[in-house]
Amino acid sequence: MTGSPDIVVIGSGMGGASLAAGLAPSGARIVILERGAPIAADAPARDPAAVHGRGAFRDPETWLDGAGRRFSPGNYYNVGGNSKFYGAVLMRYRSEDFDEMAHHEGLSPAWPFGYAELAPWYDRAEALYQVRGDADSDASEPPHSTAYPHPPVPDEPAIAAVRARLARAGVRPFSLPLGVDVDRWLAAGRTGWDGYPDQRCGKMDAETCGLAAALAHDNVELVTGARVTGLTAGSDGRRITRVTYEKDGATHHLTPGTVALCAGAVQSAALMLRAGLGNDQVGRCFMNHNASAMIAIDPRFRNDSTYQKTFGINDWYLSDGQGGPPLGNLQLLGRVVPEILKIQVPTLPRAAARWISGHAIDAYLISEDLPDPESRVTLAGGEIRLAWRRSNMVAHRKLVARARQTFRAAGFPIVLSRLFDGRVPSHQCGTLRIGADPACSVADPEGRAWDHPNLFIADAGALPTSAAVNPALTVAALALRAADTIKKDLAA
Repeated sequence: MTGSPDIVVIGSGMGGASLAAGLAPSGARIVILERGAPIAADAPARDPAAVHGRGAFRDPETWLDGAGRRFSPGNYYNVGGNSKFYGAVLMRYRSEDFDEMAHHEGLSPAWPFGYAELAPWYDRAEALYQVRGDADSDASEPPHSTAYPHPPVPDEPAIAAVRARLARAGVRPFSLPLGVDVDRWLAAGRTGWDGYPDQRCGKMDAETCGLAAALAHDNVELVTGARVTGLTAGSDGRRITRVTYEKDGATHHLTPGTVALCAGAVQSAALMLRAGLGNDQVGRCFMNHNASAMIAIDPRFRNDSTYQKTFGINDWYLSDGQGGPPLGNLQLLGRVVPEILKIQVPTLPRAAARWISGHAIDAYLISEDLPDPESRVTLAGGEIRLAWRRSNMVAHRKLVARARQTFRAAGFPIVLSRLFDGRVPSHQCGTLRIGADPACSVADPEGRAWDHPNLFIADAGALPTSAAVNPALTVAALALRAADTIKKDLAA
């Protein structure tokens, strides 16, 4: 590679890896800059105390919150980005998520295009990430032109029993679309995959799928340990003419034809702010799902599962089930083993943690966070300042109440929940949103920055809305779509 590649991709997470996979067959010279390194093969990846307790894989970086208080944001910097730790849920936004939707506390705005526009890219993303699923099990599932590439990950016997109990209680559990080869995963260790880093042993993440597809081409280079520190526009103030990064204590410069920001919703916005690029919408409308963990306990139930995370409930996704506004999605968490319970509740006796874990089912509840221009990323003395203003909590409280009622009807008399606070990254998105109007968006519907024709946004920052499902597949689909736009630019 020379110092003047055709394309520089900043970040190797779900957006950057998918974008590179889509661009690689073009023959263009592509450099991917990743500030982290691959997760080592001998890392304590299946040790819950190391992963969840000591934060062995978390970066020591801190940000400031809206009040100027310092906190650890909980993000990961490694090849493959946060997808190395994700729960591998690869769910499409529902068709209705692309339209304006009324919620208890405001409107979720329409996208600049409808579901049908993105559907072919969802197909491609599901193929790239080898999704296991069943499109017929969820009544809210949008139309597919093809079946999922693989059948769903099977329920373990204890989980199948819970699914049946919930169905008898009147809801319709569906099989989560998952990017995991469960046999390969379990062969490397008897844990779940949700929250555990993938050492290239069965999880379909940005490194093992998107990046692997890109790096199969000789025209693609991955540079690790490369922290991007600057983007420079040319004399016209429009085209990005230089990308500056630091590696091993040295400063390097690239002069690309096209630049793609894929560093994550917060870091990509911070890069634009530091460079003084974009319009006054940069950093605005930060969204982070309203999320709660729920533990439902039945002393008669024995949970001997290993991975647990195979089904969800969308009965309250498009409405509250009684004609009212939407509430959100429920999906199983990865198994909450006694060690994790002890980490979350240090005063809990070890014997009690073992008993609870052995008689409980664990769930994750997600409600949409509505875009708010004052919920935003800014810089304070060069540091990231994240002022998140929660929204739509009426819906989330109703979702928690409805889920609690349903678990009790299914025979779980004790139901406990905990709201994740603003310092837990729960699908961060927005900040560099695509849209049809530059007055309220940073990039056009193709992902091209309004003010910079060779700068593309191809990570979760581009999402106009958060919906109430995991965003990874939508990020991948948008990135693959942006790749085709960039290829047309290269051919022009």
